[in-house]
Amino acid sequence: MGISVYVDGSGGTNSGYGYFVKETGESFYEKKPDLTNNQAEYMAIISALKKYVEFNEEIIIYSDSKNTVNQLNHEFAINNEELRNLAREAWEIIGKFSNLSIVWVPRKENLAGKMLGS
Repeated sequence: MGISVYVDGSGGTNSGYGYFVKETGESFYEKKPDLTNNQAEYMAIISALKKYVEFNEEIIIYSDSKNTVNQLNHEFAINNEELRNLAREAWEIIGKFSNLSIVWVPRKENLAGKMLGS
């Protein structure tokens, strides 16, 4: 059975990122000051990828950041060097998965956003 991992990140002075696993209720949140929204979104996805890199079944990562999803799926270019580095880190881990999708969801359907209180 596969799992659905919802990720979310928020930038600014009270920034942080995390994820919520729908099937198990497991969640993770880390505060990290002074991230941009985009950096936080990337770090949320990377934290989920690292956690589940050994997972052999289907995994779907849901994010409400269209930019991040489209960049990681090679549909949008990445013009920011810092984000490009985060994307490279993500792609390196993504390459180890056999059955992974990264999918956009509307903000109101992002279970992680509710959990993270954003």
